[in-house]
Amino acid sequence: MERQQQSHCSGCGVKLQIGNPELPGYLPEAAYNREPVICQRCFRIKNYNEMSSVSLDQDEFLRLLSGIGEKNALVVHIVDLFDFEGSLISGLQRFVGSNPVILAVNKCDLLPKVTNWNKLRNWVQQRAKEQGLKTAEIVLCSAKRGQGFDRLLDAVSSLRGRRDVYVVGATNVGKSTLINRLISDYSDLEQELTTSRYPGTTLDSVKIPLDDGHYIVDTPGIVYPWRYSELVERRDLDAVMPVKPLKPAVYQLNAGQTLFFGGMGRFDFIQGEHQSFTCFISGSLKIHRTKLERADELYRDHRGVMLAPPSLEDADKLPQWQRHEFRIGRGSRSDVFVSGLGWIKLNGAEGAVVAVHVPKGVKVLVRPSLI
Repeated sequence: MERQQQSHCSGCGVKLQIGNPELPGYLPEAAYNREPVICQRCFRIKNYNEMSSVSLDQDEFLRLLSGIGEKNALVVHIVDLFDFEGSLISGLQRFVGSNPVILAVNKCDLLPKVTNWNKLRNWVQQRAKEQGLKTAEIVLCSAKRGQGFDRLLDAVSSLRGRRDVYVVGATNVGKSTLINRLISDYSDLEQELTTSRYPGTTLDSVKIPLDDGHYIVDTPGIVYPWRYSELVERRDLDAVMPVKPLKPAVYQLNAGQTLFFGGMGRFDFIQGEHQSFTCFISGSLKIHRTKLERADELYRDHRGVMLAPPSLEDADKLPQWQRHEFRIGRGSRSDVFVSGLGWIKLNGAEGAVVAVHVPKGVKVLVRPSLI
């Protein structure tokens, strides 16, 4: 081979190898002549939007994170606003030690334009604090739209000093997309990191040299099994992960009514006064309203057809649905949050008893209203 000096993929950071096509980092020997040198998996993602099942062991993810606290580093933690509680690394503080943390809240372009951004920033700060995360700066941004990016660059510049910049986050929160924007401002490298809508695109740390001898380090995404995006088949990712601004859907419900979100989940209004609920979910999921007493029968007879996606075949691959019941007190402005699927806001102050049905293992919780 002519290019032994490059031992890692320029796209995802994994160590390159020519021995086994089933393992991470494989590329044909002849591919070492390409510029830049990337593994076969990254080549297929970039050129054909394909995705292999190659992934890195969870212990390896944690091993890579655990070394950050021993370094002099600035940590940029990227979270997905649409899946905030599902993508926040709640134990990050024990990994980063005393290093400063910028919390970059990505995908803010999904929220309605009338959103009060100061209130949103305060909401993020409070939720992060409750999870034990200390933040030096909170930046609301959209890597896709370029919104808030100047502010993020300013925060990185003011806090970096002579530190390396480590970028961490869960899978599919827009980490590599945002890093590619950083590269264009801080580095002369021409290649970009591999980006896709599939979880786990980055397989190992990717180090991008800066002009002062330090690095931007892109770490692999943490795979959290409680996120809907980790459970559904890849062909259904577009249905649960919105790419366009959310269009809130308001429903006036009486107790004893149910909403189905395609065949992905179900919301029951069990007890309470007539009131409105606002659904913040992907526009690709059609919402069906029915009576609670008919909900089980409707799902049994129509899942995978009228209640789709997922298809009947893909629905059978998901864990059995689990019911989560919540009693929400009077005067509580709350969201019922489903990790990776969205949230339902209770608009009234009357209180309610509600239940959510989603595949077993998906994180469901009640939180103060985001909007």
